[in-house]
Amino acid sequence: MAEKQDRLKKCFREFSEETRELYLNQSIPYLEGPPAPLEFYRDWIGPNKPCIIRNAFNHWPALSRWSPEYLREKLGSKVISVAVTPNGYADAVTDGRFMMPEERSMTFCSLMDVMEGKVEKHGVHYVQKQCSNLTEELPELTADIEADIPWMSQALGRSPDAVNFWLGEASAVTSLHKDHYENLYCVISGEKTFILLPPTDRPFIPYGLYQPAVYRQTADGDFEVVEQADAKKVPWIPLDPLAPDLVRYGSYSSARPVLCRVSAGEMLYLPSLWFHHVRQTHGCTAVNFWYDMDYDIKYSYYQLLDSLSGLTVS
Repeated sequence: MAEKQDRLKKCFREFSEETRELYLNQSIPYLEGPPAPLEFYRDWIGPNKPCIIRNAFNHWPALSRWSPEYLREKLGSKVISVAVTPNGYADAVTDGRFMMPEERSMTFCSLMDVMEGKVEKHGVHYVQKQCSNLTEELPELTADIEADIPWMSQALGRSPDAVNFWLGEASAVTSLHKDHYENLYCVISGEKTFILLPPTDRPFIPYGLYQPAVYRQTADGDFEVVEQADAKKVPWIPLDPLAPDLVRYGSYSSARPVLCRVSAGEMLYLPSLWFHHVRQTHGCTAVNFWYDMDYDIKYSYYQLLDSLSGLTVS
């Protein structure tokens, strides 16, 4: 049995290395303008390769309008959903639990007061709700961007399933995970830093099952943990790629993460099923477009990798 496992691990390592040699890059390539739909599907979507696209949304009014003053004026007393945590890690494994943020309703001006240091704050604030929060919660901003990315919608033959707005503190972190969406991530102001790993590195990325819990801030400003005892355990990655514990998760040493920075005016194409970890500069604003595609063959293949890696996850 041990010999079979060793052979399987060797095959995984060789497969990952050969994939990188054949078509993946050591760094994320740049395109200097928006591509033609067929070209983008052929060169990037089909091969499942990320890229950074410049000059793709220079015509959006958001690039010149979305200053803190403009957002205050436009959204002012609008109540929005804000994720608040004690450490900046929402939807992440902490102390053996899958910790979710306190979802706090607050006015946009109140959030900006926190972001600009005008009020005493406890915790880290991040607008990160991923249910098309821009169109559902912030329709006042939709005129400043396009409803979709035309060449992407043409390439895929459909409109985006969600358009999300992101705004947060520098301490807010998106833990390592993967999504089944085709993702176009557009940075309006500031900078986002991504750590990316291809799906073929799945055998080296640890997963576990964790009982969910939620942070709740108490009257004195501290945070307590509210257990979700009746909820199903959540499959998640316990490893932090910023400081990987290679003693505990030795297989991660075979992974080859790629770091890329996406600046204001740039767009990251993040293919479905790529693992990603995200940080940002303080006050960074961004919009992303999710296209939910039905890739039965791709999903079946990567579910097989999940299964062979020891834990089947969606």
